[in-house]
Amino acid sequence: MKKLTIFILPMAIALLAVTSCAGSQSSAGGEVTGVSGTSWSEPTPYGMVLIDRGSIQVGPQKADSLWNLEADPRGISVESFWMDETEITNGKYKQFVFWVRDSIIRERLADPAYGGNEEFKIEEDREGNPIRPYLNWNKAIPWRNPNEDEARAIESLYRTNPITRVKELDPEQLNYRYEIYNQTEAVKRKHRLDPARREYNTDKPVSTAVPVISKDTAYINDEGEIIRETITRGLTGDYDFLNTYIVNVYPDTTAWINDFDNAYNEPYVRLYFSHGGYNDYPVVGVSWEQASAFANWRTDYLRRALGKEGVYVEPYRLPTEAEWEYAARAGVSENMYPWEGELPLTEDKGCFYANFKPQDGNYIRDGHLITSSVGTYSPNDFGLYDMAGNVSEWTSTAYTESIGRLTSDLNPEYRYDAAKEDPYKMKRKIVRGGSWKDVAHNIRSDIRMWEYQNEQRSYIGFRCVRTQIGFARGQKSKK
Repeated sequence: MKKLTIFILPMAIALLAVTSCAGSQSSAGGEVTGVSGTSWSEPTPYGMVLIDRGSIQVGPQKADSLWNLEADPRGISVESFWMDETEITNGKYKQFVFWVRDSIIRERLADPAYGGNEEFKIEEDREGNPIRPYLNWNKAIPWRNPNEDEARAIESLYRTNPITRVKELDPEQLNYRYEIYNQTEAVKRKHRLDPARREYNTDKPVSTAVPVISKDTAYINDEGEIIRETITRGLTGDYDFLNTYIVNVYPDTTAWINDFDNAYNEPYVRLYFSHGGYNDYPVVGVSWEQASAFANWRTDYLRRALGKEGVYVEPYRLPTEAEWEYAARAGVSENMYPWEGELPLTEDKGCFYANFKPQDGNYIRDGHLITSSVGTYSPNDFGLYDMAGNVSEWTSTAYTESIGRLTSDLNPEYRYDAAKEDPYKMKRKIVRGGSWKDVAHNIRSDIRMWEYQNEQRSYIGFRCVRTQIGFARGQKSKK
């Protein structure tokens, strides 16, 4: 049976700034007084904290010979943004997984091969005119008492474990397809369609050569395999910067075994993501690609709730490395950690500030063996929890050894969308914060680590950010 993938197009449609009636102009002339454009703001996103724009010296402020760490401070500034108070939990990520599951089931319930119930997919307007098809989320899935065709549609997304004979969700079918518009590349001068506007230096001749671009695309072949390709071709228009991705969204629960040799971690494989007792624990076994897909879905999920076609929503995304470090250190250059001082615990009472590995072989001295429920420890001065320890966190920033020399000091970011054919070392992304398995040094907020974007680890999770719009003068972040 050919596996289905849900098509999602969450590309933000640009809002034009329009003037109000009060801004209409008179042809009679007079003094220039200016006209007003449309402005709007967004309410506080659920579960997020506002991080006010600011500046900080990122990187280690002091050398550490024990860890062969050189002092490498660098001043940067970042714009205001919202950030998740906690890491994304199993419960929140599970909502994404179940949404993909339910989307596929609805698609199949509308398929003639499973009875063809047209109520699950809207393809005509009220007058009977054809429209772009969309799933009807108001039509409930008949989980109880389905007819024969409905039962086949629902059961097609499950499998029976050949060993335990238990019916379980088939993770291989949970594929999410989406498109991302790379505006950064699209607006570069070298990619303008008009050759005369690519180079402003009039001493140079106008080149009529067509710029060459590359874009990512993906599809599922007849065998049900996800095929990803990077196409290189001459520039034809804005759609050349629309990249298509298909991502399997289910976490790799086997990471608990594959990350640790000769350890009995089988219970975590079976229970950590699926058992309700871990709902408020950070999701792990999620790659950078899966975390990016979640952020994309989260944006589209919010946009759908607004119920308006073409409404602009500032997207959820992974934080840049600079945003992450600024937020973790609460905007204080002297902080090595999310708190003041150079120790992960209070010296007088011995109370821990984070979930990490306090001693060789002793994971539980801080009260936890593996991860802890998010928000267990006190937040930093920005109101953010677990910015050190618990799980390391993906950032959007690509890793290269010379990143400090490549990025601006204004909203610094190094983005590289690796092609399938690229060397593996070009598929590295920066992770920050350290985890439950790391020693105190590795949970510092001022040092960077990296991991391959397709790796799924039992100690790496993520949280999302959104750039703030409608910034009010004098507004301050939570401190």
